[in-house]
Amino acid sequence: MQKNLVIVESPAKAKTIEKFLGKDYKVLSSYGHIRDLKKKEFSIDIDKNFKPHYEIPGDKKKVVEELKAEAKEAETVWLASDEDREGEAIAWHLYEVLKLKPEHTKRIVFHEITKSAILKAIEKPRNIDINLVDAQQARRILDRIVGFELSPVLWRKVKPALSAGRVQSVAVRLIVEREREVQAFQSEASYRVTAVFLVPDTDGKLVEMKAELARRIKTKAEAQKFLESCKSATFTINDISTRPLKKSPSAPFTTSTLQQEAARKLGFTVAQTMMIAQRLYESGKITYMRTDSVNLSELAVNSSKVVIADLMGERYVYPRHFATQTKTRDGSVYAETTYQINWPEAVVTYQQFDVRWSFKDIQYSKDFLAEKGKAVEQATE
Repeated sequence: MQKNLVIVESPAKAKTIEKFLGKDYKVLSSYGHIRDLKKKEFSIDIDKNFKPHYEIPGDKKKVVEELKAEAKEAETVWLASDEDREGEAIAWHLYEVLKLKPEHTKRIVFHEITKSAILKAIEKPRNIDINLVDAQQARRILDRIVGFELSPVLWRKVKPALSAGRVQSVAVRLIVEREREVQAFQSEASYRVTAVFLVPDTDGKLVEMKAELARRIKTKAEAQKFLESCKSATFTINDISTRPLKKSPSAPFTTSTLQQEAARKLGFTVAQTMMIAQRLYESGKITYMRTDSVNLSELAVNSSKVVIADLMGERYVYPRHFATQTKTRDGSVYAETTYQINWPEAVVTYQQFDVRWSFKDIQYSKDFLAEKGKAVEQATE
């Protein structure tokens, strides 16, 4: 008889976890949800408090039969799906469909797939959180109601094959409203004035230093007049000040910030980002990616501290506290902590320079000589 059966929702996750557990544990995957609302039927009894009617899809029947057989042979079944509402619902459906006994069933959760995290979760099992299960069922039922009720309206009023959804229909409305605002916007022309100062560095080589006029100029005539006044203007440096430059890293990624950065820097869609993040999580490379928390695990914090201290020294390590609006289930707000690198100071000095004013198709350049140790002062009309 198999002593322990661990069930997760992903086969890749199962392979990774199996490496950390001994021979007394067998790890299998449910391949996601094992049952859902019937595809071609409404499957919700509204008169009976929105009671859902579930079925096991044809492609999951073989998986369910295998899990049932293994569960009967195991002394303890560990339900190790994700801790979010979808994962909790998967655990609940497994418990119901496999007809597991409460005294032989344990629910475990972890935020990262590492050996220490898995073993710690096994030491502290819990019961299935029925509130999270109900949240998932409510979400699924609302999806079905909105889709079944509104999609036929779109087919009649717009065109066939369109679909309505609890989230997508609202998102489309927001996009349409924003696009109408864009189309109705009346733009106003203005001129921006930028100066490019050529400043000698310590080797005497000229390097560019840019400065921008603090205000915008409304008309071309005003801009022309301003540039004319610059022909006889003298720019001097009145003062030089040096101060430490501190660069702090951003907070650890949440789901939304991860998606934003992946789109901005890599051009990834949300689907691409989450697919890659899921694979990284399942292989134990990152912590759980569907989260609004910037809290790092104790293992990650301590490991980072050791590495930074070894590579750069203790003075480059200190805890950084994030004041978040993340709430626990009891409603309390907590602060998050991580570690950051304290980067060295950076000092910038300016000496002699050349200036070139430009805006749109108007450019003017002239050399100016200034004393070292003075700040830029712009002569106006």
